[in-house]
This record gives sequence, structure tokens and C-alpha cells, in this order.
Amino acid sequence: MPAEPSVRLTAREAIALLTGAADFTEHRPPPRTLPPDGPLGWTGYDAARERAAERTGEEESVVYGTGFVGDRACVLLSFEFGFLGGSLGLLTGDRLEAAYDLALTRRLPLLALVATGGSRMQEGMVALTQLQRVAAASTRLRAAGLAQLAVVRDPTTGGGWATVGAGADVVLALPGAQVGFAGSRVRPPDADPYAYGAEGQFTAGQVDAVVPAGELPGTVGRWLRALGPGSRAPHEPPPAAPLPRAQAPSSASGLPASGREAVERARSPRRPRAEAYLADYFAVRLPLHGDRCGSTDPGLLAGFGLRADGQAVAYVAQCGTPTRPAGYRAAVRTIRLADRLGVPVLTLVDTPGAANDAEAERAGAGAAIADTFAAIAAARVPVTTLVIGEGGSGGALALAAPGNTHVTADSYFSVIAPEPAAAILKRPPEETGATADQLRLRPQDLVELGIARSIVT
Repeated sequence: MPAEPSVRLTAREAIALLTGAADFTEHRPPPRTLPPDGPLGWTGYDAARERAAERTGEEESVVYGTGFVGDRACVLLSFEFGFLGGSLGLLTGDRLEAAYDLALTRRLPLLALVATGGSRMQEGMVALTQLQRVAAASTRLRAAGLAQLAVVRDPTTGGGWATVGAGADVVLALPGAQVGFAGSRVRPPDADPYAYGAEGQFTAGQVDAVVPAGELPGTVGRWLRALGPGSRAPHEPPPAAPLPRAQAPSSASGLPASGREAVERARSPRRPRAEAYLADYFAVRLPLHGDRCGSTDPGLLAGFGLRADGQAVAYVAQCGTPTRPAGYRAAVRTIRLADRLGVPVLTLVDTPGAANDAEAERAGAGAAIADTFAAIAAARVPVTTLVIGEGGSGGALALAAPGNTHVTADSYFSVIAPEPAAAILKRPPEETGATADQLRLRPQDLVELGIARSIVT
């Protein structure tokens, strides 16, 4: 069942919710005069605009300006759904483009508070082409390394969702909000309403979090701190992410004496997992959810975090399960966003290998892994890797930083796990241990071979 619809805030109420007592300075683009009844001469359009202005007190369906959320300055744009359903017309496009350009000029992140039914029918194709203007403005902001956050309110549909909303780097949604490209009047009559709501979009990996209104100021404030360079100069390279501290190993016997022991320790249920490392590493974690292609992988954690000293670090962590294509795509999304924003990356490697079932093949496992290798290789920010458990073949190596990979005493890294290696070599099962030794997969072997820089103990 869909959640109860959230309370519909006006544009200025939404801004006040985020900025609190802080000042909000409204901006307006240069005025433009439309022909009578708009670009199409749609009979009654001027009268409808006048009624909307009288009812809402607004001149258009978007309000924008500068303000603070917590201690971080940003450009805010907020849709007024009461003004012709928050629809996008030519003058709306002027305001949206001006908001993005203001963020570009001031070098500030852009926070969009979206509530819209889409493009304005009374302006026809002129209205629809405003989506191209928004896309171009968003691309300029992205190229400048500035973050874009969206809070999708009730409702967020049509082109507004497909540009300002879903096109943001981080998408938060209010509980119960209607969210989807197809509005309620144009979707199939038998469509599942859950798919068109905030909670359904979260399940499908299209929304990063569903956040109650009362928690939005704190959540957005933390995201603004995590996504921005803070006091660093815009083009100053960030410091590398510090190595995590060692967690209690599964064995008190030091390093494994054999390949078999290394594999057993990496597979032990007693050894610490990604959650333990991340909880110790970060004071605040802000997850990114889903691959934006309709899938999620619960065995891969990704997002941004703040350490106790305030340093922002992006993280991608495998949780000991075979990583699915959705997990690799979520990893790529996180790494490329961090690279664009100048935030260092930490990866925690722990997988027996990439998922190899038929569903994973249909979902594009090969392409997803290839894209992960490419994202790591292309990253301009430093990437730090710690292997905390199993390092199974290319499915693990895809997330490992060349030249900056470290290992724990409870880990191994191998071209292939010893059991399938023995099978490929047509060896009996009792020779699996000897095969593990030949693969030289122990932590100390990896350092000697130059695969790992150090053992974190």
C-alpha cells in the first residue's frame, strides 16, 4: 500500500523548513514580457496566471535565491505547486536557468525543493523545451564540480522529476510523496501506485533516502558538508582518505601460516565486516542508495561520510557476498561523483567474486565490472583500498586502487578462489590447500608480490 501523502508545503514554507531562522535572499531574473495569452495565444491563459498569482502571492511557479542550511551556504530553488501545478513554462525556465547560473557564479551547491506536475500545456512545445535549458544549466554546474541536491515533495512528476529531481546528485524524498515521470492522470489505469511514490522509488534505487520533514534540515546540512570542499580551494587536490584502523581479527595467531588458513580466516563468521569498519571510521554516514537503473545490491554499501575531524570521504564497501551488477553501478556512481566534487574515496574489498548467476549476466555483469575498473582508473582524487576479507578475482580487483591497496590479517586476494582453481586444474579436492599455497594469496604474500602496500594490524 502507498504511504499517506505528505503535507503539501508552499515554496516559501519549504525554504523556511530548510533554512530555519537563517536569512534567505530572493533573486529574480531579468523581466520578460509574454505575448497575450502566452506563446501559443492559449485563450484564458493570462487569466489563469492572474488567478494563480492572486491565490499564491507568487509571480511564477519557482522561487529561488541564496541562503544557509545549517552552516552551509547554498542556492535554493523551490517550486510553488499552487501556481498552475508547479508547471514549467518559459518564465519558469528563466528562473531555473538563473538559479543554476547563480550557483555557478557564487560557486555554491544547488538545493532544489521540487513539487511539480511537469511542463505547462498552455505553452506547448515552448514549455517542453525548458527541460533542455535545465539540462544544459545542470551540466554547466556539474562541469564546475558543484553539487546538486534535490528534495522531492508531493507531487513531483513529469519533466520536473526527469530533470531537476532525478538529475540531481543526491535525491531525498518526503514520505508519501508522489514521485514518478508519469502523473496520476496519464499512467495506465492498472498501474501499481507504490511504484509512483517516494517509498517505491527508494525500493527501486531511484531515491537515496525517504526523510521525514522534521529531519530534513539536519540531513541536508550534513549532505552539504559532505559534498563540498569546505575550506579547501576549489581546485586543490584533496588529501587521501586515511586507512581504517584494524578491527579485532578472527585469530590471535598473527598472520596465517598457509594459504588454506588465510582463506579460512577470511571466510570466518567471527572476523569484522564492512559495517564494523565504517562505524569506526565515520562520525556521520550518508548512504547513496541504488544504481539509478531500477536495482539495488544489499551486499554493497556506498555513500559519503564525515570523519570526527570533519573530513569528507566517499566510501564503497563490499559486505562479503557476491557483488551484483547493481552494486558495481552504485560503486561507479559514487566514485565518479566523489571525483567530480574533489572528495577522496575509500573502498573496502570483501567478496568471493562477482555474482555469476544467469540474472547477473542478463543485468550486464561484464559491463558493470568494466565500468568499475574504468571509474577507478580515471579517478583524479586519491582512492584508498583496504581488503578486509575475501578478495575474489576480478570482482574484487575492480574496486582495488592500483598502488594504494592494503590488506588485513584476515584477508586474502587471489586470481581465483582455491576450490575452483583446483577444479580447473583437474586436481582432487584434497589438493585445494596446496593450490591455495601455490596461489600465494596470503596477506604477507601480497605485500611481497607488490600487490599490497602494507598489512593493517
